[in-house]
Amino acid sequence: MKQSGMYQLIEHVRQVQREHQLWVQGSCIIVAVSGGPDSVALLHVLNHLALEDNLKLVCAHVNHGFRGEESDREAVFVGELANQLDISFELGQFDVPAYMKRTGKGTQVAAREVRYQFLYEVAMKHQATSIALAHHGDDQAETVMLHLLRGSGPTGLAGMRIKRVAPQHEQRLELIRPFLQIYKKDLVATCEEEKITFVTDSSNLINKYARNAIRLDVLPFLGQYNERLASALNTTAEIVGTEDDYMAQQTELLYKQLISEIKHGLAFSAKSFQLLHVALQRRLIKLILNYSPFKMEESDFIKIEDIRSRILRENPINWRLDLGGRLRCVREYDIISFVQDVSDQHVAGYTYRIDQDEQEVSIPEIRKKLMITQCMAGSGMDTIISSANNTAYFDADELEYPLTIRSRLPGDSMRLMGLNGSKKVKDIFIDDKIPPSLRPHIPIISDALGRIIWIAGIRRSALATLHQHTTSIVRMVLVSEGEMS
Repeated sequence: MKQSGMYQLIEHVRQVQREHQLWVQGSCIIVAVSGGPDSVALLHVLNHLALEDNLKLVCAHVNHGFRGEESDREAVFVGELANQLDISFELGQFDVPAYMKRTGKGTQVAAREVRYQFLYEVAMKHQATSIALAHHGDDQAETVMLHLLRGSGPTGLAGMRIKRVAPQHEQRLELIRPFLQIYKKDLVATCEEEKITFVTDSSNLINKYARNAIRLDVLPFLGQYNERLASALNTTAEIVGTEDDYMAQQTELLYKQLISEIKHGLAFSAKSFQLLHVALQRRLIKLILNYSPFKMEESDFIKIEDIRSRILRENPINWRLDLGGRLRCVREYDIISFVQDVSDQHVAGYTYRIDQDEQEVSIPEIRKKLMITQCMAGSGMDTIISSANNTAYFDADELEYPLTIRSRLPGDSMRLMGLNGSKKVKDIFIDDKIPPSLRPHIPIISDALGRIIWIAGIRRSALATLHQHTTSIVRMVLVSEGEMS
């Protein structure tokens, strides 16, 4: 005995539920119903399964305000259907044309934004775990073709997913598509067989919209060369989708391994990046751009490739690339950083006096302080002299007080040990590969004659060095505020 179309639909959705865990017992599901055969069939199928899994269903319909009385009749139809099935009903009525005028967005984008925002709000109201959408195999084929024509990468060619987390949503909410492997002709045939009424959206027959043009013109034309074109596109989406998931997992692992959080952003080593396959390089950049706090989901191939090519240059130089949205990509020697609000990294000039009996000098402009101690040679300090960069030792008798701790000035130079004459501080920074963004944060210490004795944390000068006749030693340590010396 031949099984009915509705029975087959229910069995198919039951199998998809088992395979993808679309819901759990007792879940609340918002069902988006336009009134067409696909969404109406979905509501009937889920209503049947709700008895088995103790599901709470909420039927949600959006009147976009495009088609006047026709849209109003559809809203009434869906409301009556929900009432017949004893399912809660939520109606959203919007003036999308006004929203388009206010935002400058196109018809399809504006309608989609309004529709999904309403569905999210309904889900929040009912504490739902998922929103069920009636997208089917023909919709998937159109999506893949649309993305292909736009020059999409693997993520776009993977099309829609049977289950995915709703983007940019406060609570864990999933979008589920139980019909994604079913084709529309089967849904229409089932409705007709079961005498289930539905409505037809007249705007679906207007090919001025890109998706409609693909459905009405492009796919039928290409179908001359492959009568199973929709199936072929769906197979492509499934294959690409699985491989895209794998690549996304690998990129997430690389992100955890290579990316460090820094003030105002994220950073990684250019050398480590250059060792990656080009596919992972592109994905890693895109993930960074899409990652909190940047959320630059509109990042495109040209932008990503510009960043990637700059990082791969054989003779790297320090550079800055404005990415928009107050975000910059910056290279400083081997470090690539994506930083936001970098303007507040500017350090105001400062000057502080250091008298001979001074023990601590605070530098609030850079959130640092200089700790100063003095002892006699032979007291033990000379045997435990630290080689740390943040520490320097001087012959106390050769220091000309008062000393000064200040910000760097143009033309600064310092006498180095083993070098006849002086060297510009700027050149010392370059030789030591000190990132330009860090240079304003490095204090300069000079003596009463204006001679630089220490670029704190970087290099000390040839002045007041320790020797065998030294009798008194001054130790200076540069530490962060709150850090112990």
